[in-house]
Amino acid sequence: MEAFVGKWKMESSENFEEYLKEIGVGMATRKMAASTKPNNFVIAEPNGVYNYRTESSFKNHDTRFKLNEEFEEHTADGRKVKTTMTLDGRKLIQEQKGEPVNSTIIRELTDDNTMIVKLIANGVTSTRVFKKST
Repeated sequence: MEAFVGKWKMESSENFEEYLKEIGVGMATRKMAASTKPNNFVIAEPNGVYNYRTESSFKNHDTRFKLNEEFEEHTADGRKVKTTMTLDGRKLIQEQKGEPVNSTIIRELTDDNTMIVKLIANGVTSTRVFKKST
């Protein structure tokens, strides 16, 4: 998990609006979120509790979690879901269960300080690429 800790800058995003539509995000929020590039994605670990923060000009959002423990997550798009974060090698897997659809977010590290993020719901996949900046 230590390799995930730090600040990440988004380099590219594909199919994000379609993913947001699939998980039930309304049109106005979906259009705004899809057109806004996150300035930073930050993962920190103070005292065994992890925090990831998405920072953008549209909205900042924080999520605190412990690995392998289900928690209630209030997503940036306003959904309430039951979430579990697990680590599988160089993959941080986020399983979200809730209405209107379940979703899986897989953050995978490559050898060149790149994080490939796959957001998956009902067969719709968005891919976002981040580079570690610190």
